[in-house]
Amino acid sequence: MKRIIVFRIVSNTALGSNYTLMKLTPEDNAELPDTCPGQFVQIYVPDSKSTYLRRPISINFVDKKSNQLWLLIRNAGDGTAALMRMKAEERLNIIMPLGNGFTLPSDGERKLLLVGGGVGVAPLYALGHKLVDGGYRPVFLLGARSESDLLMLDEFKALGDVMICTDDGSVGHHGVVTTHEVMNGTFDRIYCCGPMPMMKAVANMVRNSGAECEVSLENTMACGVGACLCCVEPTVKGNVCVCTEGPVFNINQLTW
Repeated sequence: MKRIIVFRIVSNTALGSNYTLMKLTPEDNAELPDTCPGQFVQIYVPDSKSTYLRRPISINFVDKKSNQLWLLIRNAGDGTAALMRMKAEERLNIIMPLGNGFTLPSDGERKLLLVGGGVGVAPLYALGHKLVDGGYRPVFLLGARSESDLLMLDEFKALGDVMICTDDGSVGHHGVVTTHEVMNGTFDRIYCCGPMPMMKAVANMVRNSGAECEVSLENTMACGVGACLCCVEPTVKGNVCVCTEGPVFNINQLTW
C-alpha cells in the first residue's frame, strides 16, 4: 500500500559528476513499507522555484537491516539537480511504493540475464538482491556511454557475473549491449531497463528466442497514480498508464 513518508537523508554520495546515490530513512523511524524490485517513488523537490511536480525515481534498493531506502539519481534537469545537491539530515517528502515490479522466475527458470543501460541499472540492483536471496546467480550486462557512466559495479559484482559495454570502448566491450556476445547465450528470463532504443533493441533481439523478457519503461510520470495521463503507453490491450500498469511490462504486452 502506498504511503506518504517524510524521510531523513542519511547520505547523498556523488558517483562522478552526473549521479548520486542517496540513502534515506523515515524521519519517525517507522518500518519501511514492503516493496518489490521495479517499483518507484515520487519525490517532492523542496525549495525549488522551477520544479512544481514530484519527480519519479526507481527504487535502487531497500535495506531492511538499516531501514534505508536507496535511490540512484541522474542529473536530468532542475528537479534532479536540486535533489543531487541535498545534504545529510535534510528532509524529503516521498510517496512510495508505486507501480508494479518485475516477475520473479518460475520453477525451472534458472538462467537469468539482467540488462541495464546508464541509470537504468538502478532497479536491477534490487532485483539482483531478490534473486540471490532466492538462490539464483544472475548474469548482469551493464552498458553506458563511457567508463564514468558505469554505476555501482562493485555492488553488482557481489551479486553475480558482470559483463560491461561502453559506447566509446573506454572499458569492457566496445559497443552497445546487443552486440555483446552474452546476448547470443541461452537464457530462461531476461530483465531490461535503460534508454528506450536500448530496450527496444533487446526486445527485438530476444522476442523469438523462447526467453521471457520484461522491460521497465521510463515514460514521463507527473503524478504517479494514473491521473495526469502523461505516461500513457500503447499496448496490445490498448493505451495504459505506465505508472499504474507498469512500469514493468512483458515485451509481448507492448506494440514494439
